[in-house]
Amino acid sequence: MLKKISIPTLLIGITLISACAIRKNNTSVPDQKSIKTAMRKVFNWQVANPVVGNSKNHDDWARGVFYAGIIRAYETTKDKKYFMEAVRWSESLNYKLAERYRHADDHTRGQTYLGIYAVTKNPKAIADTRSVYDSLINNPKPGREEWWWCDALFMSPPVLVRLAEATGNQKYNKFMSKMWWDTTDFLFDRDENLFYRDKSFFQRRSPNGKKIFWSRGNGWVMGGLVQVLEHLPKDDPGYKSFQDLYLKMAEKIASLQQEDGLWRPNLADPAEYTNKETSGSAFYVFALTWGINHGYLNKNKYMPVVLKGWRGLNAQVTPEGKLTWVQKIGSKPEAVKGDDNQEYGSGAFLMAGSELLKLK
Repeated sequence: MLKKISIPTLLIGITLISACAIRKNNTSVPDQKSIKTAMRKVFNWQVANPVVGNSKNHDDWARGVFYAGIIRAYETTKDKKYFMEAVRWSESLNYKLAERYRHADDHTRGQTYLGIYAVTKNPKAIADTRSVYDSLINNPKPGREEWWWCDALFMSPPVLVRLAEATGNQKYNKFMSKMWWDTTDFLFDRDENLFYRDKSFFQRRSPNGKKIFWSRGNGWVMGGLVQVLEHLPKDDPGYKSFQDLYLKMAEKIASLQQEDGLWRPNLADPAEYTNKETSGSAFYVFALTWGINHGYLNKNKYMPVVLKGWRGLNAQVTPEGKLTWVQKIGSKPEAVKGDDNQEYGSGAFLMAGSELLKLK
């Protein structure tokens, strides 16, 4: 004879089962189909809704970051739709870098060109990029002068390491390393293990009296740093220094994640702007996931951070595929509105998803 179970007891049992299911879900890697679906939604929406002005007024880099995410999505998924869109855009630009040949922002397109070259081996894809860097190497300036803002460490170094890989010429890596470490010596706060956006922030403080470390600015650094580690030869004399910098920043960044899985515009003072911000957050999910996948970060410690971040990002994607809460083009922590979108945010989302697909 079956024993009757009271309604309260039954409800408690259901609650416990549900809680266990949630806990399991929160620590489980999302299935590949759901990750690919999220990536394609964001990709499709952003391609169909380009941000007006990103190809003008020196804001070309904002679109360049989106296409850097697209080519990375192709490299991971082998989905030809990503590749064909990257080629279409690159050919529309005749594989040229943007007009300010000394400015790191205008090198960003090269990330996509080098990704295409890795597939096609068409020398045209990298001819202009190579010419620009050859000119810079022949007439160099210090990193703190040429790459005076931390964003530059995302825009130019990944192009240089891939150019060295493509050509076999280590002069590009030597140039990149010298520039990187001069910029780092200038902008990196060794007490906080974070980068100032530029020298104007050395003495500035938030209204709460705290230092100002811009989330997306440090996201740029992390996003560039993992790509340097990915393509720089491991026997390069400077490799360990890049690795040590990555480990310091990864630990710090992970400690600053908020309850919703995202990071706030001012890392040192989340209370200054309490709104969500998805572009910096997406770069952190990308960079931390990369570290797990490449054995640099402890899986048990960092996996919960990555999964929480990925859930937080996906919660800001509309049913149509629009990534929201992306801080607009700027140079410091600022308020963000729920409807704000930018192409570089979607590029970072694609990078993050590409690394999530590799988790095991």
